[in-house]
Amino acid sequence: MKQIWRVIWRELGIIRKRPVYILASVGVLVVNAIFYTTLMKDGLPHDLPIGVVDLDQSSTSRAFAQQLDATQLGEVIYYDDLHLARRDMETGKLTSFVVIPEHFNADIQAQHQPHIGYYVNSLYFVGGALAYKDIMTMVNLVNGAVQREVLRAKGHNEREIRALIQPIVLDQHQIGNPATNYGVYLNGVLLPGILEMIVILITIYAVGTELKYGTSRQLLEMTDGSIEKALLGKLLPYNLIFTVLGVGLELLLFHWFKYPLKGSIGWMFLDMLLMVSASEALGLFIVELFPVLRLAVSVGAIISVLGMSLAGFSLPVEAMPPYVQGFSAIFPLRHYYLIHVQETLWGSGFAGCWKEVVHLLLFLFLPATLMWRLEHAYIYQDYERN
Repeated sequence: MKQIWRVIWRELGIIRKRPVYILASVGVLVVNAIFYTTLMKDGLPHDLPIGVVDLDQSSTSRAFAQQLDATQLGEVIYYDDLHLARRDMETGKLTSFVVIPEHFNADIQAQHQPHIGYYVNSLYFVGGALAYKDIMTMVNLVNGAVQREVLRAKGHNEREIRALIQPIVLDQHQIGNPATNYGVYLNGVLLPGILEMIVILITIYAVGTELKYGTSRQLLEMTDGSIEKALLGKLLPYNLIFTVLGVGLELLLFHWFKYPLKGSIGWMFLDMLLMVSASEALGLFIVELFPVLRLAVSVGAIISVLGMSLAGFSLPVEAMPPYVQGFSAIFPLRHYYLIHVQETLWGSGFAGCWKEVVHLLLFLFLPATLMWRLEHAYIYQDYERN
């Protein structure tokens, strides 16, 4: 224990002398947390610019535009020219635009089935999807209003009209996120994903700098040549820093911003601790596999980005090709996300996520498989430093 404590004090001195460790961990996470939580503080985007090219200028077309403008999501911008609306959408000023054709109202009255054209910029995924949803809702409402007037003219009463226009009524319940707050399902995994990236890269950098600056033999001398004691003492301070950051992140999301949490926040703390430890183990394994700092950092960055892509919170893993589904299991963030879903939505506790707990614990044994390779590099320093 004395040897491990000497390594810990040595590492704390290195952290104090090199501000990059604090800036790259605490600084990066705090900046990202402020950015994403303030970006999505309103929950759902609103007042999305939607263009309306009204070529009919009738009372029906004006009512359609006014109803579209009255929704929370959309803010209507009127255009007289189709080409001008298209140019503004191509330059990013519009998320979408609608073209109401000439004789729109007359065709409705004559039951000639007029066509409304709409164009959506799907490069802005969230804005484009919401604008599309808003436009389709208004089109369906207008369609229902037209059918109602036709049925009234035919002598149907209001009850019959409602049954004919909407024969099946949907009773929709959005479980776990009734306000459709985008921050709930993005920040809840995106910010831990950024923390996972920080953990992997800082671990690789901390272990790899001993090779780059030729101080690895000095480190081993402090533990009488034991690579296990040297790495344990070296990584414990970082584990403590990352765990405190992770717990603070969970408190920020579930206590300060009141994100829905059906289960226990204690399970979320444990989930975060397991992810941090598993990410450290993965970073250590990478630097063991590639005992060159430059190469190890590059591989760690790629692994971190892939982990966020394959976690499953933006695109379900079940919708990916089979070989990609299996590949997603090698990233700690994937298992963190599954525990996160089970605990926030269902509050299932250990019974619902014990498999993912086991998977995260298995990561801790990963560095033992190539420890000899890093020990060889630490002792002989026969590697490329630049």
